Amino acid sequence: MQFHHHGYVSGDPRVQNAAGTGIDRPTDLPDRVDVLIVGSGPAGMLLAAQMSQFPQLTTRLIEKRDGRLALGQADGIQPRSVETFQAFGFADRITAEAYNIGWMNFWAPDPDDPRRIIRTTRTEDYGFKISEFPHLIVNQARVLDYFAEAAANGPARITPDYGVEFVGLTVHDDDVEVRVRDAAGERTIRATYVVGCDGARSGVRQAIGRTHVGAAAQHAWGVMDVLVETDFPDWRIKCAINAAAGNILHIPREGGYLSRMYIDLGEVAADDDRRVRQTPIDDIIRRANEILHPYTIDVKQVAWHSVYEVGHRVTDQFVDDLDSPRVFLTGDACHTHSAKAGQGMNVSMQDGFNLGWKLGHVLTGLAPAELLRTYDEERRPVAQQLIDFDREWSSLMARKPSEITDPDDLATYYLATAEFPSGFMTHYAPSQIVAADATEALASGFPVGKRFKSVEVVRVCDGNAVHLGHHAKADGRWRIYAFADAEGSALPAWAAEARAIVERFTPAGADLDAVFDVKAIYPGRWEDVVDVPSLFRPRSGPLGLTDLEKVFAAAPSAWTSSDIFAERGIGAEGAVVLVRPDQYVAHVLPLSEPEGLERFLAGVMAVPAAVASPA
Repeated sequence: MQFHHHGYVSGDPRVQNAAGTGIDRPTDLPDRVDVLIVGSGPAGMLLAAQMSQFPQLTTRLIEKRDGRLALGQADGIQPRSVETFQAFGFADRITAEAYNIGWMNFWAPDPDDPRRIIRTTRTEDYGFKISEFPHLIVNQARVLDYFAEAAANGPARITPDYGVEFVGLTVHDDDVEVRVRDAAGERTIRATYVVGCDGARSGVRQAIGRTHVGAAAQHAWGVMDVLVETDFPDWRIKCAINAAAGNILHIPREGGYLSRMYIDLGEVAADDDRRVRQTPIDDIIRRANEILHPYTIDVKQVAWHSVYEVGHRVTDQFVDDLDSPRVFLTGDACHTHSAKAGQGMNVSMQDGFNLGWKLGHVLTGLAPAELLRTYDEERRPVAQQLIDFDREWSSLMARKPSEITDPDDLATYYLATAEFPSGFMTHYAPSQIVAADATEALASGFPVGKRFKSVEVVRVCDGNAVHLGHHAKADGRWRIYAFADAEGSALPAWAAEARAIVERFTPAGADLDAVFDVKAIYPGRWEDVVDVPSLFRPRSGPLGLTDLEKVFAAAPSAWTSSDIFAERGIGAEGAVVLVRPDQYVAHVLPLSEPEGLERFLAGVMAVPAAVASPA
């Protein structure tokens, strides 16, 4: 973590200096805002944390609850989400309190006595197999707490406006008129953009006339968070249990004692009219014991429980207008599915991450408004992929023993599809912000359109081992990674041209790295890196201090064994990897063609007015 570049800091360095709208931020909801976020779920709170990095803007988040969420329904945290938490500065802290899924075991009827269940497969969880980040279980409320802290500690000092209910909206050419209600009554505010993060029954979605497309699968599940005494041997291990009496997905929770159980309640009659949702908790517990036979659970406390029917729906579009969007939908407001694949909170957060930097760049003049068209283009296909995956996973989980021909097929599917639920399968198509003409062979391990996959490197200024991707904070900046050529002449020549490009798209008077965080990675030993272009040693902050932490070396050292050039397929000619503020690779270019970087950025960025050429 870097600080002191704005002067000596003696307090918590995670609390950034208030700036812009964060200075003397009014308690009351103003009549006009730049961004109005409706709902404080995972997407809304991440979005607030991201927008707090744009203190030039007025961003407010309204929530009809009177205060923070005390007990969240979601709990599964995929590795991609932990990677995102790293960018927001709290991955280590939330990992320390969460339950780490190390294994997933599978249980099935005993062939010698089908009334009993036996363990058939013990599998290592996919988390650390495909990422340096783990697969976690933690209460959704704690995730929201951490994002709330990041939002409140950011320069814009964003905090939720609790007790404010969304009533309706009207979209105009240049803003949105929003009706809200609080303890004082109903009032109208105007927002340049509105983001609906208000759940499956989204009022924002209804207000813009968008509809969920899909249907409910006629199958019900009971879910409960419980403290129990039990003789079931895998109580602290994630388990998929298939029995003659039904199915259970069992997930240990944080804290060492709590567990969540999804209990199969069977098919729902066509004329049920949601009566299954009134199933008493005692019936759910009884069903769980029938499935677990010969083991039992003695429930000492139920922290939370519910009954739901599996539904798979995607909203027809995620914005009010595809060409000139003013209103955006995220999370459950635009995609709903079962809870058992652990995707809802995770995909919702990526909706917010995708949208936040785009709103920030458009509203601060860094990018044209056309950038906002890419939100629906990118996130709606991801939601459909999620629905397709969840439909298959839910169907496999709900099978009867007589329908299973291979007792290991669920375990096989779980491991074979790991990249998707972990959050790493997302691959954005070519667009304004994903190059179609990338020279991907120069860095084959960084596919264009996929998230930047980190590798350990050595920081040249101090010889410390660091993950290159972990330096990328959720501060709204683009990342440019310049991988040096083996001969050593191409990088200085590229840097000389690239500096002018960076300056062209950076507001006058701002730090050189205010918009683009440019880093150099050399193929040799860190001790041998001596002559570094000034682009990689920019001066920062009001004191004009040189930032020494943008130069890295790839050769293994006393503290590292990996070589990022070898692991990511970067050859002797080097490469330039351009990464978006939401950590997705936008372009791969050769060092020999800095003009290619300029052409791409000209289609993405707006030249700041202060440095734009006269008409």
